[in-house]
Amino acid sequence: MLKIDGFDEAIIGPAYIWGTNGCSVQVLVYDAEEIRNILVRDGMNEDEAREYIEFNIEGAYVGPDTPILVWRYDMIWEGHDD
Repeated sequence: MLKIDGFDEAIIGPAYIWGTNGCSVQVLVYDAEEIRNILVRDGMNEDEAREYIEFNIEGAYVGPDTPILVWRYDMIWEGHDD
């Protein structure tokens, strides 16, 4: 499993996804808000941290075992009734 360097404390756990060959692949799942908190703690503001995550983590495909980020409390879901 691939890890995102420097963000071990943001790991939620493993997940299985379907790989391109039809077999399941185990990947790590990260709490994106916790990654943002770590970046803010290390000196970025919230907007800089979100941009860093979007460009450097979410935008990076490193193969079939690319980690998954979960935005558990992202503003996009505010007001969503489901």
